Amino acid sequence: MIESVTDARFDERVLRSSRPVLVDFTATWCPPCRMIEPVLAEIAAERAGELDVVSLDVDLNPRTAAAAGVMGMPTLSLYVDGRVVTQVVGARPKRAVLRAIEPYLPVDNSVS
Repeated sequence: MIESVTDARFDERVLRSSRPVLVDFTATWCPPCRMIEPVLAEIAAERAGELDVVSLDVDLNPRTAAAAGVMGMPTLSLYVDGRVVTQVVGARPKRAVLRAIEPYLPVDNSVS
């Protein structure tokens, strides 16, 4: 399950997170946003422990959306150490989302 964040919790939950956070800037009226939800749920489950995935409704949280410069939905922004390191705009296949974010995720050295 993907956690919803608000303007009030964005700094605490995203900007001050010790882990990378993929933020889904979304809206209830946006069909492509609904299309990408299952993809993000899969990524959240598969990358639990190394990446947090959260959603922010732009209509209910306009301050954060404006500060982030979100112009279209869905916008997926990966925050690392409180800043955006990569962004994907529009519904994309899982492969494309992973290709954009993987360079910024921790490397798992436990695999030999």
